[in-house]
Amino acid sequence: MGFFGKKADKNAPVLSASEAKQRLLALNRATAPYQIIDGASEQVDLIAEWKIVDAKWHEIFAKANLTKVFRIYMKFNEAKHELRTKDEEYTVEWKAGVPSLSISVQKFQGQMTSVEFGAAYAFTEELTPGQVYKYRFNTNELKKPIQEAVAACGWAYKGIAFGKL
Repeated sequence: MGFFGKKADKNAPVLSASEAKQRLLALNRATAPYQIIDGASEQVDLIAEWKIVDAKWHEIFAKANLTKVFRIYMKFNEAKHELRTKDEEYTVEWKAGVPSLSISVQKFQGQMTSVEFGAAYAFTEELTPGQVYKYRFNTNELKKPIQEAVAACGWAYKGIAFGKL
């Protein structure tokens, strides 16, 4: 499936959309710099995003000097056992250490892979002994845990570049 998707784990039991949604929401941790939230307000099932607008995280994201962030909009297609996703990029403007997000001037929707170059700062999340995650705030650090969780539910991750979720 290449760049736009990841196949379901053939050995995984196929879970219902609501069970898969619960698995994705279970990825949320207070110590992780991202969150997965209900997407009803945007007419999708879930939204994944960096916690850049959360006051507790301003300093970390400011040190990483991020100028662009993105959100992943997700919708479950129960008939095909696919999680359909679309990325949307936002420009970050820092004023007195507080970020304000606006949709990018050259609005991007689709699938993206980006790395914020020049961001030498990395955030390290320490979990249970022996588990440490280092974040450099690129797109794959947000997508990979979602893709792995979805595949473990017997679902495919399908990135949509054009059209509706």
